[in-house]
Amino acid sequence: MQLSFGQTPLSTLAALSVSMGLAFQAQAEILPQAEVGIKIPLVKKPSTRPMTVAYLPANQHYYIADGGLAPLGSEFEAPISKSEVHAYTADGTYVNSAKPGFDNRSLYYNANSGKLETVTYNISSAVGFLPNTGIFSLEVNEKGEVLTSSGDVAQFNPAFGDAGTMPSYDPVSNRYFAKQERGNLVYVVDLKSREKVQEIKLDLNTPQVAHDDISDHFVGFSGVAGNELVLLDVDHKAVLIYDLNGQYVGKSELPKTMKLRAQNHYNGLGYSNGMLFVYHENEGEFGTYYGFRVVK
Repeated sequence: MQLSFGQTPLSTLAALSVSMGLAFQAQAEILPQAEVGIKIPLVKKPSTRPMTVAYLPANQHYYIADGGLAPLGSEFEAPISKSEVHAYTADGTYVNSAKPGFDNRSLYYNANSGKLETVTYNISSAVGFLPNTGIFSLEVNEKGEVLTSSGDVAQFNPAFGDAGTMPSYDPVSNRYFAKQERGNLVYVVDLKSREKVQEIKLDLNTPQVAHDDISDHFVGFSGVAGNELVLLDVDHKAVLIYDLNGQYVGKSELPKTMKLRAQNHYNGLGYSNGMLFVYHENEGEFGTYYGFRVVK
């Protein structure tokens, strides 16, 4: 299937990006061995499942979002998720935690709005409509503390596909890349449409991996031309890199001592500040997030 943004194929856009930024692209490379850029030991037990990480350049803070379904509502309690978002400084020092009320799946910085935004579980409404479902902006104060206040960005949208998808955001195209479970499909989503714009089929044959070897719901977006899509190979402890056509470009090896299958097959992943974040459950009292540089 030909991928396109409007009338312009994605492959053409990628080629234009390469030609316009030739000097930068000449320096871009996949690191054979992933390099640790930061480690963030959690100082507080995750409120639900540790889900994802985002970096806010304005205050140079990291934000770690938990994710988990809301409890059943009652006459005494609304069905609002108890998942928290935790703030850390650039060197991994804990700042605070807050409960905005969302079952977070993806957390990212939107350079167009200047906001920290979250994509919730079931944004596609694949399992029926739930409260607090969609995309929301999260508020932080001048100290970098995450607050409980939020704003609406978008309501539920069936274009995202699987209920558990952890989409990545490209601020240049203003589109999302939503990996689908049990396979190699990535949906390209524009919030203006209720249907996927296109779909990308990731080549799993060349790196010789099966769909159940890789992260089920997450694909990162690096923003590096020709090396845009970042996928975790859980079974082989490696990071697979793809272009926007789904062609396999190369891989970066993770430390073989890491235990990835604890919770990471479905969550504990993020791509922000030029790094792939992976949750290592066995390190520290409450686990540690590693930020790996895999493309530069």
